[in-house]
Amino acid sequence: MVTSRVGVVVIGGGPAGISAAIAASVDGASVLLVDKDARLGGTLKQAIHDGFGLLRYDERLTGPEYAYRDMATLEQTNTLVMLQTFVSRIVRIGNAFQLTLCNRFGIAFVEAKTIVLATGCIERTARQMFIHGSRPAGVLTAGSAQYFINMMGQLPAKYSLILGSGDIGLVMARRLSLEGAKVLGVYEPKQAPEGLLRNVSECLNDFNIPLHCEHTVTYVSGNHRLKGVVISRVDKNLNPIRGSENLVKCDSLILSVGLIPENELAESLGVPISTITNGPICDQNYMTLLDGIFCCGNAVHINGMVDYISESGEVAGRSAARYIERDRHLIEVHTSKDFLYSVPQYLDFDMMRGETALLFKSKETRENVVVRVFVDGKDIFSQEFPILRQQEVERIGVSFESILHTESRVELRMEVSR
Repeated sequence: MVTSRVGVVVIGGGPAGISAAIAASVDGASVLLVDKDARLGGTLKQAIHDGFGLLRYDERLTGPEYAYRDMATLEQTNTLVMLQTFVSRIVRIGNAFQLTLCNRFGIAFVEAKTIVLATGCIERTARQMFIHGSRPAGVLTAGSAQYFINMMGQLPAKYSLILGSGDIGLVMARRLSLEGAKVLGVYEPKQAPEGLLRNVSECLNDFNIPLHCEHTVTYVSGNHRLKGVVISRVDKNLNPIRGSENLVKCDSLILSVGLIPENELAESLGVPISTITNGPICDQNYMTLLDGIFCCGNAVHINGMVDYISESGEVAGRSAARYIERDRHLIEVHTSKDFLYSVPQYLDFDMMRGETALLFKSKETRENVVVRVFVDGKDIFSQEFPILRQQEVERIGVSFESILHTESRVELRMEVSR
């Protein structure tokens, strides 16, 4: 039995979900925001370092400061918020979706016209990295280490080694050092660090923490508690080189080996998922290929900056509030071989309004590049980039209004700057 009906249900209370709820509510929709945690903000709550909001607010904010601004705006809307609540099931009934919600008060059923999935991402673990050995205490993800220190006030390590040079791993190298732990080094299998260059400078160089590229952890030792790890060099295919093993004694191994979009609910609904981004395929309004289901933030693809996450949430929330069931005319966005991917993958011809944000990753690091956008062979946009790092997401804003027709071909190309 359905107990309530709303226009938009937003699942996830991180920066993407909050922005989506605000945008949908401002646009006149009745909105329910559901989150599994006791407080809104997602992982921003535990990210006490600064560097957030550089694009959106033109300030260097900490994670809690950034989240507080969003939550203060959310409180000015009529959004209904349900915390410590899980969505266990979603089914489509006619032109609406029925959600089963579970919390400490029991089970509730909600019917919604549209759904915005802002479920974020999860960290890769040691089991996904094929690290051999036993399972001693002391092997944990960078996010878990951050939670222990910043939220619980517990130091999980005295002598730590970090595998992976993603941003959260770099930040935790600094954080552990500030709390008195000895960080023995950051080891990265690839030829260059994965995180932002400013984090390499501020978190490693400023604290004299060594960075070892083309190295990985192949074995962990210890029964109840980690006693050491085996480090090996890797070849160009990231395979460990036999004979290069070196034992490093430590009591903790912090993993910063990548993030994966969390899309269990999307998959249960049959939403098509990209094999490259691991997130739903969507159009410029962040509607997936399943009508009425929108997705935003790190659930679509792993963004480098929270500003991009919030922007996608605003677009998804506003689009969900304005959704009208109709036939869609989707135009695929093609990319040249130099791109790893671009988001969105499609443009909805009937819903082109103003500037469209195109986010992309380069397949490899390149210097002095021009990114061009072509429609039916005509160059309609170009932007120069002094450098494109394969680890970083870039953004361009393109207006397609009055240019496209239903049979148009849209393509992104990279060219050498002259």
